[in-house]
Amino acid sequence: MNTPVSTASTVPAQLHPNKAALFKAIGSPLRCEMLAEMSSGEPRMVVELARRTGITPAMASKHLALLRRAGLIELSRRNYQIPRHFLAGVDAGHVDYGHCLLRLTGTTAQPTA
Repeated sequence: MNTPVSTASTVPAQLHPNKAALFKAIGSPLRCEMLAEMSSGEPRMVVELARRTGITPAMASKHLALLRRAGLIELSRRNYQIPRHFLAGVDAGHVDYGHCLLRLTGTTAQPTA
């Protein structure tokens, strides 16, 4: 059972990603799985995300590029991560993108709003 989470976003409106890009990006189960892997707040390398999700590094790189263009993740020093201001509950795998709260509880989890 999920612990109740506040429905009010803690992310300032000016940091909310574009709504259309957000929903396109989370529309893929594979990209949701990648977000779940990063929802702990720990930076991940492309090869690590590829291994954890069972795809090639080239395919992982393409999906990460889409997530990055949508503003859902950032790249620093060859590591991808979800920006800290979007992490609502690292222990529970919750990510708050302002328009929606994703509950990414595990590597095979689908988002629930």
